Amino acid sequence: MALFLLRRLGAMVATLVAISLIAFAVIELPPGDFATAYVAAMQANGVVMTEEEIAGLRAAYGLDGGLLERYAAWIWAILSRGDFGQSFEWRQPVSDLIWGRVGMSMVVELTALVVMWCVALPIGVYSAVRRYTVGDYAATLFGFLGLAVPNFLLALGLMYLSFRLTGSALSGLNDDRFIDAPWDAARIADFLAHLWAPVLVLATAGMAHLIRVLRANLLDELNKPYVVAARARGLPEGRLIWKYPVRVALNPLVSSIGLLLPTLISSSVVVGVVMSLPTAGPLLLRALMSQDTYLAGAFILLMGTLAILGTVISDLLLALVDPRVRHR
Repeated sequence: MALFLLRRLGAMVATLVAISLIAFAVIELPPGDFATAYVAAMQANGVVMTEEEIAGLRAAYGLDGGLLERYAAWIWAILSRGDFGQSFEWRQPVSDLIWGRVGMSMVVELTALVVMWCVALPIGVYSAVRRYTVGDYAATLFGFLGLAVPNFLLALGLMYLSFRLTGSALSGLNDDRFIDAPWDAARIADFLAHLWAPVLVLATAGMAHLIRVLRANLLDELNKPYVVAARARGLPEGRLIWKYPVRVALNPLVSSIGLLLPTLISSSVVVGVVMSLPTAGPLLLRALMSQDTYLAGAFILLMGTLAILGTVISDLLLALVDPRVRHR
């Protein structure tokens, strides 16, 4: 296991270097850069800038060097000082902008993941064990609806119902009076009162997907010889189901956990915009649209890091869940 982890850590470092370089290059692919967009915005407002002013602006933002030169300076600042650079649009250090947003995103997304698994696991098992019953048909209907309805449409529906019933739309994660307030008991209570809506929206589609996949996998396992043999030996049905076929049926879901970690940042982009959430998704979208290179690059680098860590975590969890992986 130690050798396995060392190999994976070595691969992680090489992969992160590749991700950072590709991300930095992709952000630079559209024509122009932040200085070009800024000059165009100034000209639209009737302000004409001279060539000297434009050159000074590019030098001030560090855009006068080549791609590899700017990438090397950015990576060296991250490795040596933990400095992700300066945001062009916000004129603030990138670190000051992202960590609060990332923390809020992780709270929302992790809560949605916990709710999703806690609800989908028992429903998926029940739907497979009680196949073709009313409960199975209800779970199937919920699965189809959850997969068919986009998250942003569900968010709009919830906001409309809330406005019709209570006179206030479900937006943000705190009331206006708590936005800059310290995290005391009153703000935490207000945060929890707002948290349920984005959690419900984000968990619905993933919950429906988990139910469908778990039901299909478990149906494949229930009639296999090892289950028939365990049942013939008199093993209690509940213990038999949860100890053996459910663990095997979870393998595809556990192996996909690595793909879920990057969504702690990226999956709530549209929902965050619709519901005005102070999460990382809307800030990432705005950084990409304005070609705010260092801010967007920091987000993409963080998402790549989470994807790689998630893959390692998936491998370890798979070895814990399935003894066959450990024996191999």
